[in-house]
Amino acid sequence: MTNWQYLASATIGAIAASVQPAVAMTQAHSEDPRVVACVRQAARGHDWLEKTLWGLRYQEAGWLGAEVANTNGTHDLGPLQINSSWVPRIARLVGRPEKQVRYWLRYDACFNADAARWIFLSALRASGDYWKAVGIYHSPTGWRQRAYAAKVAGHMRRAFGPNVFARRAGAEPTTPSE
Repeated sequence: MTNWQYLASATIGAIAASVQPAVAMTQAHSEDPRVVACVRQAARGHDWLEKTLWGLRYQEAGWLGAEVANTNGTHDLGPLQINSSWVPRIARLVGRPEKQVRYWLRYDACFNADAARWIFLSALRASGDYWKAVGIYHSPTGWRQRAYAAKVAGHMRRAFGPNVFARRAGAEPTTPSE
């Protein structure tokens, strides 16, 4: 069994069964209430997805208005640090000018969280692998994906406890999907 398969089998269905509420993470970090509300809204009531988005959020550590330059000429935008390379594709999807999409990614917490949700779930659908999708959120490069996924897992364990990945007794395994 590969590391990806092991991590995925330990996680799929388990995050949804975790006992601790997502509020534990937000209370511990004095999070902007707009970001809290928007991450919850983007999760659409799926506990496993909310925890995933929080894991991404705390790894990325962005803020409203953020525009952080990368060495490759792109920028990371807003609370979930959406890479500017996504702007053209998102602009086409929503039928709005790139300049407006870039502004929304920086200053609209809900647009930013929904974009993060879309990027992650698109990667999950394409890869069929939870941890690979977490890694794809960050990079197309395999070794960077694995390192990033490990960091996100650490954030999730710290925020939701060591049992964030444990399956609740009697819980049916489910595949996260939208």
